Amino acid sequence: MTKIIDGKNAIMGRLASYAAKEALKGEEIVILNCNEIIITGNKEFIQKDFHEKRSKMGHGQRGPKHLRAGDRIVKRVIRGMLPNYREGRGREAFQRIKCYVGIPKEFEHAKKIVGGKEEKIKFSKVGEFTK
Repeated sequence: MTKIIDGKNAIMGRLASYAAKEALKGEEIVILNCNEIIITGNKEFIQKDFHEKRSKMGHGQRGPKHLRAGDRIVKRVIRGMLPNYREGRGREAFQRIKCYVGIPKEFEHAKKIVGGKEEKIKFSKVGEFTK
């Protein structure tokens, strides 16, 4: 069974924890519109945090490397909510999660779970921090 989630106006942490739990149960998870996912908080602080992480590159070509694409940012947040993503059930769950920036043709007419609703809070969208 595949769960297709539309990430438009969804809060990133809540969406990521839901996706991680469902993937650990054995569900296939597809997240669409990753650039429209909301990060709550003060925009200047979030922007400063993203730029600070990207300016640190580590030693040589080793990490940590912080990604710039919206789908990869969301997938990394989900990865942090899984137990040991490198081996065992965490790795299997991580492989069951797929993230997309837009809506691919194969998912245009599929039934989607709506991830978020319009709220009046301080927020930024993932798309504002991508290149």
